[in-house]
Amino acid sequence: MSAKEIVQAFYKSDVLLETDSVSKLLHKDVILEWHSTKGFLKLKHQEILDLTTELGKAYVRSKARITHIIEEGNTVAVRYSHYVKTIENPREEMLLANFMVIWELKNNKLYRGYQMSQL
Repeated sequence: MSAKEIVQAFYKSDVLLETDSVSKLLHKDVILEWHSTKGFLKLKHQEILDLTTELGKAYVRSKARITHIIEEGNTVAVRYSHYVKTIENPREEMLLANFMVIWELKNNKLYRGYQMSQL
């Protein structure tokens, strides 16, 4: 798979709710630097998996609507809106946030992520 295809697999519908699927796409030394409206987070492998587990408990569906994706070598930039459906109201899709992320890949795995999000 190309770097772009690996990143697309990460953002495929519901993958972000599945810890096993996410784990297969992450490098063991992954680091995600995330600037959000609530502050800065620096997440390592287990912390990303913990976040995935929490998302899986709160939401029944997850969909990333990618508007832009650009690949250059082992680096992929993605702009997307993340929509979810809650357990309480599985028929209503709501916007979780808008994201911009640059992923560097190593050994065909997500290795370094630089992400910004806004509600």
